[in-house]
Amino acid sequence: MTDEPTQAGQPSEEELRAALEEQMKRITVKDVLLQTVITLINVSARKLGLAGDENEKDIEQARQGIEGVRALVPLLPPEEQTAVREPLSQLQMVYAREAGARPEAGAGRPEEQPSAPEEQSPTSDPPTSDDERAKARSKIWTPPGT
Repeated sequence: MTDEPTQAGQPSEEELRAALEEQMKRITVKDVLLQTVITLINVSARKLGLAGDENEKDIEQARQGIEGVRALVPLLPPEEQTAVREPLSQLQMVYAREAGARPEAGAGRPEEQPSAPEEQSPTSDPPTSDDERAKARSKIWTPPGT
């Protein structure tokens, strides 16, 4: 292998490897945890249908994503924990509404289901409109500074 660029300005495999090594030296576990939580929040939102594509809906995948976020939040620094709690709470509320509307989605044991915030009233009418989904979609979370 050579260290010369392979095609008009394209870096060689060795240059790419060196750049990746340099990035790996700078990255922290905190960075990876936060990025993972962000990814899980956004994928879970999509799996709940908040991106507008009903074909992407998968309640079980959303449940797994929410549980993943819940497991990782305690490992984050306090300021990131605080920032993640609101979008997580929103996902849990949407999940509870969606799982309640689909009996087959709640087939798992009760302890496997993500808990919804206590503020949610079981007697309240679930919002079901395109406007409500648009509002929820606009809440897909990205951390400040990214």
